[in-house]
Amino acid sequence: MAKYKVLVVDDEHLIRWSMERNLTKAGYEVECVDCGEEAILAAESKIVDLVLLDIRLPDISGLDVLEKIKKFNRDISVIMITADDAVTTGIACMKAGAYDYVIKPVDFEELKIIVEKSLETASMKSEFMRMRHEQAAESQFENIVGKSKSMQDVFRIINRIAASDAATVLLQGESGTGKDLIARAIHYCSARRERSFTEINCAALPETLLESELMGYEKGAFTDAKTAKKGLFELADGGTLYLDEIGEMKISTQAKLLRIIENKRFKRVGGTSDIDIDVRIIAATNLDLAEAVREGRFRKDLYYRLKVIPVELPPLRERREDIPLLTDFFISKFNREFKRNIKGVTAKARDLLIDYPWPGNVRELKNIVERAIILESDEEILAEHLPHEIRNKQILIEKTPDIQIDFPDNGISLEGLEANLLKKALDMSKNNQTKAAKLLGLGRDALRYRMKKIGLLE
Repeated sequence: MAKYKVLVVDDEHLIRWSMERNLTKAGYEVECVDCGEEAILAAESKIVDLVLLDIRLPDISGLDVLEKIKKFNRDISVIMITADDAVTTGIACMKAGAYDYVIKPVDFEELKIIVEKSLETASMKSEFMRMRHEQAAESQFENIVGKSKSMQDVFRIINRIAASDAATVLLQGESGTGKDLIARAIHYCSARRERSFTEINCAALPETLLESELMGYEKGAFTDAKTAKKGLFELADGGTLYLDEIGEMKISTQAKLLRIIENKRFKRVGGTSDIDIDVRIIAATNLDLAEAVREGRFRKDLYYRLKVIPVELPPLRERREDIPLLTDFFISKFNREFKRNIKGVTAKARDLLIDYPWPGNVRELKNIVERAIILESDEEILAEHLPHEIRNKQILIEKTPDIQIDFPDNGISLEGLEANLLKKALDMSKNNQTKAAKLLGLGRDALRYRMKKIGLLE
């Protein structure tokens, strides 16, 4: 079976015959025509992967044919054939959109290599575009699930941001609340969607590497700079740069970032020339940046520059009505991905999911559903399919004795009672968090979340 279909366009019978013979031998399906009009008709009406096009045709110039073909299919590979070995001819072909050109008399070994490279490049480009379209489809607003008032407020804000050309956006929320998904949705639903969405985790790199990653560097800027390299600002030009965990960025780098945002230009590391950019910056953090400003860990001027349009993402425990929706969404997603047919969750399992405090937020729920679909064989997700820390709460309710509490007239602080229980469990376990969690019927992560909430853990 032929791999690709090649259209040969040349008015010389011998050349058409020779090319058809050699390309068929190489495994291609070949069609030949002898004029420009037939070439345009064939390229428009049939599936053609590559065109070998003579630059001089009896009815119309090969360059005009190339232009017409590219108008209705800009991704088709075209290799020009010319008897003129002048460099200017080759440059004219490439400028018009040709992948390459060959000079008559044609060396078929050379032509075979060029054809293979051209089709390989086209295939890679097609795969890249397919992946990009898939990514764009997955990043639409309908893939952000939530009917709660807090999420509806978020939807309204990000819809307006996407429709605007706001230069900076600040996403704030706990880990796992979906800041990356919101950032992608803003980009792919905006006028910038055809350009690059570029992201970097500011906590993942030391200060020196972060600066060179963002701004790029010139050859010789430092010991290992053997060649010049574009930074993420340049790569994101016209698109969006997503700075995750911006609260971890060092003060000196924050100052440079602020200058870039204000001036819309920068210099590469070791460079002297200004580079102008048009980039939307979406910054995200799970830290309290206002507190970081008070403590001197984050620049006040950068904070207020980023905070022009702040978006606060609520934790999952504050929008429990969204948990069933999210659960069903993830079941549907992983059913497609893993070729399963899980129908849903049982009522008991759903109640346990709704009641759980979700320290890992939406990401934790997603991971739990994925694990259940991969590992379990029942038609529904049962309570026993859920992790110990979720099931344990129900077990404790069933086993915990009825403790009599005398309420004073002015009432009892539930948060204070929780803090006292945590401290008591830690004292009894000699600060062994695993043992303390067991005493309280919690998972270790859930215990640590509560400890952080009351200030017992940094």
